[in-house]
Amino acid sequence: MIDTHALMALSAVLRSGSFEGAAAELNITQSAVSQRVKALEERLGTVLIRRTRPASATRAGARLLRHAEEVGLLEKTLAADLKGLLPDPATPLRIAVNADSLASWAMPALAAVPGFLYHLEIDDQDHSADWLKRGEVSAAVTAGESVVPGCDAFPLGSLRYIATCAPDFAATWFADGVTAEALAKAPALTFNSKDRLQQRWAEQITGSKIALPTHFLASSHGFVDAAKLGIGWGLNPEMMVEQPLAEGSLVALAPNQVFDTPLSWQVPRQMAEPLRPLTRAIRKAAAAHLIPAK
Repeated sequence: MIDTHALMALSAVLRSGSFEGAAAELNITQSAVSQRVKALEERLGTVLIRRTRPASATRAGARLLRHAEEVGLLEKTLAADLKGLLPDPATPLRIAVNADSLASWAMPALAAVPGFLYHLEIDDQDHSADWLKRGEVSAAVTAGESVVPGCDAFPLGSLRYIATCAPDFAATWFADGVTAEALAKAPALTFNSKDRLQQRWAEQITGSKIALPTHFLASSHGFVDAAKLGIGWGLNPEMMVEQPLAEGSLVALAPNQVFDTPLSWQVPRQMAEPLRPLTRAIRKAAAAHLIPAK
């Protein structure tokens, strides 16, 4: 059995980013926090926390942190089942979600479920399943229909993307249409090094592999703003650009060439029951905003 107090100390250090912050959160001395974590590391025979600023988890520490979160959520469910006879621990729920979903449809789903504190890990939808495989999150919005072993998967529908840019940008760079030659010269917008949406769309529309000149901009709303300002072209969720397209501040590069990204909600089976209200909210929000799964 893992000592509960040591587990709480580990969780508090990683949440707050320091042993000092953990001591304030737990209302104990910093020395007591350090002793509990050290005892846990000695018992398990591995380092759990990198003593950096802020403190960060090793791979083993991250897995143990997820265990602490799962224990907290199970206690939360037990407290509800026992009609409030047990304490209701405030345990952050770590979820992996892509930035575009968070910016376009998922946030209201999170807001619709009271009683949770959220720790959101923002990652590309093609990589969010890796967080589940590593045991570092308790749920994730993932791409496609591939199911992570040990998880329940719920297809959500597809997030539709449209390639957009400012009218003047289109006139400057795409006067002769959206060709491979034009795309090889026109500045694109890319979220980060994992983002391949623009590359895939360019290959889909031209049938060619193209080295896109690109800005890197890790912000979904920033993508829209940058496109409107003529900084570059990029793929944006349809629901985020409907109004700019209607107003004329953005134009679609190829209106008939949308890009649909299938999404799923995946939850480890042992967490299915405590996360059932959140799963319902996620599926409801997805049904209202995403393209239905075929």
